[in-house]
Amino acid sequence: MNHPIAAIREFIITNFYVPKGTELTDDASLHDLGIVDSTGVLEITAFLESELGVLVADADLVPENFDSVARIASYVTRKQTEAA
Repeated sequence: MNHPIAAIREFIITNFYVPKGTELTDDASLHDLGIVDSTGVLEITAFLESELGVLVADADLVPENFDSVARIASYVTRKQTEAA
C-alpha cells in the first residue's frame, strides 16, 4: 500500500483555508493553525472513507488521530493494516 500522506495533504490544502505564508508541515497542528475545526474533521473522515477505504469509528475521532497530516496518515496506515 502506498503511504497516504500526499493524498491527505492535497485534500487538506484543496478543501480547507490554509493562510498564505503558513507552512503546513506534516506535524503542524491543524486545529492550532485554525485550518480544521470539528466540522472539518467530519469532512476529512468522509474523504478517508470514500477515497482511502478506511472505516472511521466514532471512538477514533480524537486529536491523537486527526490533529496533523502525519497523525491522519499514521491512523490511515494503521487502519489499512488492521483490515488487511
